[in-house]
Amino acid sequence: MNEKVLLLLLGCVTGLVTSLPLSEPLQNLIPGMKEYATMSEGSEVPQVIFTKIIQANKDIDTPMHGGDIRIRTGRSATNCTSCLWPKFEDGTVPVPYSINVDFSPSELKTIMNAMDEFETLTCVRFVPHTTEEDYLNITATDGCSSFIGKQGKSQAVSLADGCIYKGVVQHELDHALGFYHEHTRSDRDKYVDIKFQYISKEHWSNFIKQDTKNLGLEYDYESVMHYDRYDFTNTPNHATIVPKPDPNVSIGQRVGLSILDVAKINKLYECSVCATLLSKQTGILTSENYPSDYADNVDCVWLIRTPNGQASLTFRDFNVQSTLDCTSDYMRIYDGNSKNSPVLLDKMCGSKTIPPLIASTNEMLVDNFQVEYSRFCTSDYLKLFIDGKQKGPFCGYTSIPVLYSTSNSMILSFHSDWANQAKGFQVSYTFRE
Repeated sequence: MNEKVLLLLLGCVTGLVTSLPLSEPLQNLIPGMKEYATMSEGSEVPQVIFTKIIQANKDIDTPMHGGDIRIRTGRSATNCTSCLWPKFEDGTVPVPYSINVDFSPSELKTIMNAMDEFETLTCVRFVPHTTEEDYLNITATDGCSSFIGKQGKSQAVSLADGCIYKGVVQHELDHALGFYHEHTRSDRDKYVDIKFQYISKEHWSNFIKQDTKNLGLEYDYESVMHYDRYDFTNTPNHATIVPKPDPNVSIGQRVGLSILDVAKINKLYECSVCATLLSKQTGILTSENYPSDYADNVDCVWLIRTPNGQASLTFRDFNVQSTLDCTSDYMRIYDGNSKNSPVLLDKMCGSKTIPPLIASTNEMLVDNFQVEYSRFCTSDYLKLFIDGKQKGPFCGYTSIPVLYSTSNSMILSFHSDWANQAKGFQVSYTFRE
């Protein structure tokens, strides 16, 4: 899997791309988003995430349901009725974790990167365990595996050899948040056919429907929780899962959380966040209500992620309340998938010409803005973070040049205060090899 560029927009920005239309329920969850992108696949198609899990677990003797769901003695994996992690007064859902494995620095980076994406797009926060009674104990004892939801006390999430991929880590963490495999949804028969004739009887239990809460959201063929069409087949070239009505629909996720995965987490945990995941090679992003004035006191996030290449971001229009040092409304751009990533362009506000931006990888984070003018951009402003360097703040009527990042991610950060509003901004992004 070659992830090289991700663009995440944080702030008062709306993402517009040109692919398949979203259903009405999802449009309501993601304000201002009209269309969403699908993953583009190159000539070398990486493995679906769950196929990696099957390979890692092939010699594991621990009893599991669904191939990677751990089962407590005397307790079914299907009867977790109160397994949500508690929500704090600040609206976040902290999930404590401890790591009891001597992972390499690169493996730890992969795990942290997977956790960061939850924090960027949802209200879930994976936090180091201190004195909490309930927490995740990340081990490497039983392949790739996890319990469903909060079980109480120390509960294992195993990430052994063959499991340290961003998507695999997110798959197991999503189990720990309370999610089953997508193909076992209670309404799955409307969307897929299970070909039991090509599945050995000892694996039939992996395809049994569960009594799931579907949250009013459509079936997600691209979920990080979805099997590949050939998983557990006993007959070469014969699929075990066939989408319908179109059997050629691509199923299974190859990178990480899908758009609907994010929507489901936010709905299950009632997250009050404005977060959008985009995955098309090219597209246009605008602030909310553009070209009309953006709203007050809004923080939104856009994450643009592709399987390969680098992200290039070009601003076509930028007009944000200008204040001293851009302290009111502003935008930032990060070279990565979280606000912990290097700064590509720091606080921008007013009306400036912003240079094109290119991320160093396939991830870029944009904290969006449209800003009123102030002398030092202190009210509404935009910042970009590129390769650890801050660009901006920008506000007022500013011309911002094209910006490039050396990695696969970039963040734009936008801040808007309660006072004056402006038209906002329009920016185009693209990815280059």
